[in-house]
Amino acid sequence: MSVFDELMGEVMSSADRFGHREHVRLTWLAVQRCGTAGAVELISGGIRQTARYAGVPQKYNATVGRAWVELTAYHMAEAPGESFEDLLARNPGLLDKRLLTRFYSSRVLASPAARTGWVPPDVKAFPI
Repeated sequence: MSVFDELMGEVMSSADRFGHREHVRLTWLAVQRCGTAGAVELISGGIRQTARYAGVPQKYNATVGRAWVELTAYHMAEAPGESFEDLLARNPGLLDKRLLTRFYSSRVLASPAARTGWVPPDVKAFPI
């Protein structure tokens, strides 16, 4: 079993469906287990494979995947070791599916470049 499958199993053990909250929790677990760079690879590979398996490879967006990992990791670094629930209480914006629109225009996120690789934010830089 892959690390992605293990983490996905942990997330889904307490969920009825894989929605946005579960995606953020999967990202939180991946950052804990693998660090930011490792989580980018793990989440990107797992989501890309899942989209391909589901017959919707066009839904995969490399920039969106990496952006969520980077934002989640940034907020995790503010309070290392806190629980997922504490992270969300401190950063409720992570539950907003539209959070990336604070950093990206929809044109950039929908671009072929963003779908296949990393594109930096064009509206506002990520927090450092």
